Amino acid sequence: MRIVGPAAWRGGMLALALVCAAGSSAGAQWLSLPLPGTPRTPDGKPNLNAPMPRTADGKPDLSGIWHADNWMRYNSNLLPDGTEAPMLPWAAALYKRRVETHGYDRPMTFCMPHGVPDAVTAPYPFKIIQTPGVTVILYEEFHKYRQFHTDGRQLPVDPDPNWYGYSVGRWEGEALVVDTAGFKEGSWLDNNGHPHTDALRTTERFGRINFGRLEIDVTIDDPKAYSRPWRSQTMRFELQPDTELLEHLCENNRDLGRLQEIWGGREPGGPPVTGRQ
Repeated sequence: MRIVGPAAWRGGMLALALVCAAGSSAGAQWLSLPLPGTPRTPDGKPNLNAPMPRTADGKPDLSGIWHADNWMRYNSNLLPDGTEAPMLPWAAALYKRRVETHGYDRPMTFCMPHGVPDAVTAPYPFKIIQTPGVTVILYEEFHKYRQFHTDGRQLPVDPDPNWYGYSVGRWEGEALVVDTAGFKEGSWLDNNGHPHTDALRTTERFGRINFGRLEIDVTIDDPKAYSRPWRSQTMRFELQPDTELLEHLCENNRDLGRLQEIWGGREPGGPPVTGRQ
């Protein structure tokens, strides 16, 4: 079990802590846990280049434990290189402040969940479990989950707001397309702090390339924060074979004050900055 507490961000070095967290996560997974159904090379190693698995109805099977192949890049900025999000003035000002203060009020420093799509770019693996009527993502970090309903239902008109929203999925060829609405304000779209409001809607496309590789891209549509919808870079993920998720908890994290002393800002103990300012 991994617990994030007062020592998690010691010294206020948030970026360094994230790097260390990524290393500890990757290095602390279960070892020597061969899983049935895994294609293997003649020497017994998982064959990550094998064809992708399919479900009984012929759909690509996205199931597995995944980790971003370049999480620091995706986590710091969702957009393709050389592009900028079309932020409205208030959103641009808030984003600028978050960048300049090194994200000291990032929700995760309060043990709050990552947002969408931020959660899959964190330096921790996540597990996809695909069934005929619902697909579930289990996040190792903070032991959270998310579900995509794939039974034909529509998005509710007025969903109860929550950190991961309410998601429905459908298949378009080989890609699982997931529409999500009903987000609670307060989460960030990425580590740099691209903001959103309660009007956010996301459309994610999940595509499995082969046994060992997964791709995700997301379209952001939030007319209260952005002048037009925009699309992320394509994020790539590698299968973590022969392992399982670890239990990861966040408890009594009080080191935000150290970050505030270094970078300045609001009074220690205040709530994270959310919504329009």
